[in-house]
Amino acid sequence: MTDRDTIFALSSGQLPAAIAIVRVSGPLALEAARVITGRDAPAARHAALRRFFDPANGDLLDEGLLICFPGPNTETGEDMAEFQCHGSHAVVRALETALAAMPGFRRAEAGEFTRRAFLSGKMDLAGIEGLGDLIAAETALQRRAAMAMMGGAFSRKIESWATDLRLLAAQIEAQLDFSDEGDVSGADLARITAAAIEISAEMRKELERPSADRLRDGIRVAIGGPPNAGKSSLFNQLVGRDAAIVSPHAGTTRDVIEASVALNGIAFVLSDSAGLREAGDEIEQIGIGRAEALLAGADIVLWLGRSEDAPSGQGALVQVAAKADLALADREASSLYVSSVTGEGIGSLIEELCALASSMLPGPGDYALSQRQRAVIKRAGDALDACTGESDEILVAENLRQALAALDELTGRTTTELVLDEVFRGFCIGK
Repeated sequence: MTDRDTIFALSSGQLPAAIAIVRVSGPLALEAARVITGRDAPAARHAALRRFFDPANGDLLDEGLLICFPGPNTETGEDMAEFQCHGSHAVVRALETALAAMPGFRRAEAGEFTRRAFLSGKMDLAGIEGLGDLIAAETALQRRAAMAMMGGAFSRKIESWATDLRLLAAQIEAQLDFSDEGDVSGADLARITAAAIEISAEMRKELERPSADRLRDGIRVAIGGPPNAGKSSLFNQLVGRDAAIVSPHAGTTRDVIEASVALNGIAFVLSDSAGLREAGDEIEQIGIGRAEALLAGADIVLWLGRSEDAPSGQGALVQVAAKADLALADREASSLYVSSVTGEGIGSLIEELCALASSMLPGPGDYALSQRQRAVIKRAGDALDACTGESDEILVAENLRQALAALDELTGRTTTELVLDEVFRGFCIGK
């Protein structure tokens, strides 16, 4: 990617559609508007009805709206133009072919418009990660969390930490550089290190936020219990389709079956697995091993067996008495009674699942941190914690520098191509 390139891509939805938007960005964007229409560009940010022609042969391609956005006050910081045409494959293909044939133009790479916005200082890396989450959002909670991140809530927190750390670093540097001059007072090292530890404590508190992985991928719910306890029937009832084979014969399910589902606006990944018992053969033994690992790593376990046989793990456990339509003598008072046949108790079970999930996810309008962001915050906090009890001003200054460098990675002030490639990997072409 070079600054001389002018890029273009379809930036609207999948074709065919009523309207398609072909976006152009770069030093020749406004020239493209003039050449494709054969007329001067309209007033900035005003839509104008234009005919679109192929510059190579003068063929009429379509008639639509043209909007021009002179830089630097644009999303990418460059000159931009948008051709709003009819959303047929033929029209869009012809328009893109005409642009590609023009010298200095090429098709955009995935996420390249947003990448140029970052390189132009229009967005920081934290906001861009929020934008990526917004594009991938499938539930209302994911959307709200992504909007909070993209709106700068996390960036403002980072900047607050960085401002305080720069002040502390300046005091240390003044002590190191001018300690022999009478007009500069010596830095109170104990006060500076205490302030650094206080900022580290704020960072640790930030790490207690729910993970973005759960928000993006869904709360992992595993259904467990002995064979023929009704696990697969309950799984099918919750996902709303016959995803798992149901049979009166014990041991029907031998492998892990997963399905994604949104319940009351919350994303879940439900898993059905083999019943826990003494394995009858090698294949069943493998299935039971996978079931045990699944239950141990789940965020929530729906346990359909006896409470004393419930597996141990870090996830929340919900005791469920399945087959409530049958007369069972061993029902437990602590269980939720459900029936996959009549639907009894399913609503109450879903409410319980959503209540538990809500405690694992960010609140409405709050943001969640990705694995990369959490790792960088932890590194910054570790650097500040190293100031504890430190009497060497040079080491304290170095720890503050490392913490500031980590914060710069969060906003993208300092970063690597590998980090940028990872961030933009999930973006679509045209964004």
